[in-house]
Amino acid sequence: MMTLTPTLEMTVAKVDMVRLELALQGQLILPGDPEYDAARAVWNGMIDRYPALIARCETTQDVVTAVNFARQHDLLLSVRGGGHNVAGHATNDGGLVIDLSPLKQVVVDPERRTVRVGGGVTLGELDAATQQYGLALPTGVVSETGIAGLTLGGGFGWMRNKYGLTCDNLLAAEVVTADGRVLHTSERQNSDLFWGLRGGGGNFGIVTEFEFQAYPLGPEVMQVAVFHDGEAMGEVLRHFRDFCATAPDEISLLAVCGVFPPGAEMFPAELHGRHFVALIGVYIGAAAEGERVLQPLRNFRQPLFDVSSRLPYVTAQTFFDEDYPAGEMRYYWKSLNLTTLDDAAIDTLVEHARRQPAAHSTTDIWYNGGAIQRMDDAAMAFHGRHVNFVINPEANWEHPAEDEENIAWVRDFLAAMQPYSDGSRYLNFPGFQEEGDDMMRTAFASKYDKLVALKRKYDPTNLFSLNQNIKPG
Repeated sequence: MMTLTPTLEMTVAKVDMVRLELALQGQLILPGDPEYDAARAVWNGMIDRYPALIARCETTQDVVTAVNFARQHDLLLSVRGGGHNVAGHATNDGGLVIDLSPLKQVVVDPERRTVRVGGGVTLGELDAATQQYGLALPTGVVSETGIAGLTLGGGFGWMRNKYGLTCDNLLAAEVVTADGRVLHTSERQNSDLFWGLRGGGGNFGIVTEFEFQAYPLGPEVMQVAVFHDGEAMGEVLRHFRDFCATAPDEISLLAVCGVFPPGAEMFPAELHGRHFVALIGVYIGAAAEGERVLQPLRNFRQPLFDVSSRLPYVTAQTFFDEDYPAGEMRYYWKSLNLTTLDDAAIDTLVEHARRQPAAHSTTDIWYNGGAIQRMDDAAMAFHGRHVNFVINPEANWEHPAEDEENIAWVRDFLAAMQPYSDGSRYLNFPGFQEEGDDMMRTAFASKYDKLVALKRKYDPTNLFSLNQNIKPG
């Protein structure tokens, strides 16, 4: 028999809880159930919350039922796709979590090169399905990431400069809105909502199914992953910047500054504890051609360690997985769009990157060009195509006693980089969004007012508030 928490008993009649449980094709999980602790856990080990109920949805109708229940009972509502959001929006204290994880369908149309994907699918599951047909679509770079949150916030990955962001390749979506309707969206159908879904976060509804454009790729690709001495961080970052200025669209690069973690088996023991700067990327095309084109990143100076290789695309997609274990680490990531990466910006970046207090932390610099910047910026809500580089300090540490110094490192870092930015940022790396409305206004710039109007239309009471939230005013 279900056991209700005291808070929930004051809010929801027991008979209504029974009706919800009977109405769901999926499972209703409550505190005290054997599955509860696993179901409430999310990827970021800093997030430890206790929802009153978790609706594990098997169908779109389950999502409708759960949304209606949350609205009718005025419950705080979270939506869980992959549970990988850094800010921990996938769970809450005392409210309802709509868990999309059972929505695992991946349907590939190899002739049209399109893919229909359920809202609970992770990138690893998606890649495994599309690669059976020699196809891939632009997603992220950690295979446990959920496709839903990634798409709604933009989507940076190894295919970005060749084919654009994940949201650029969204063709259609099925959405459950705050009033319980199921809407089909595309450029021709409910086009205003479709515009908002492409980079506007989870503000406007719950996407139960996505349809994407896919592209021929693989099974083998060439990946560059070369680690240089951290003493030469400035020199390597200048080479990275200059290389990107003329790089073909097939190359999507990431520069990573960090420390070889003590005990990391991947790296020789004599490197442990030393600062490094790494150049990591994948060539989106023939592996042999990629090996030739990427060679200048490997031999412009003597590296400390080089693990560049030809490998299956699905393996390249897991390159960073071991660095981000679910539930074991504490994560605080923020970002800033850089309007310049001149020598002064690099000098400031290097100074702060070398101050990282935790060995597992990194400073990532994403190069975004090619197809990202050719996209019509007005075509969707995503904002950030006007810059070539995005900086993303990632604080990754293990012990709660170290929270304050790691969070302070990220915040101080971005404050120092502010002169090289217009203040906008990539909202999939939002910290805890502690800047509130000011952050959202700056992040979306001239698109913000249109997004507010869209929020008023589709979610006037802000039922969907746990996201990169745009208030309806």
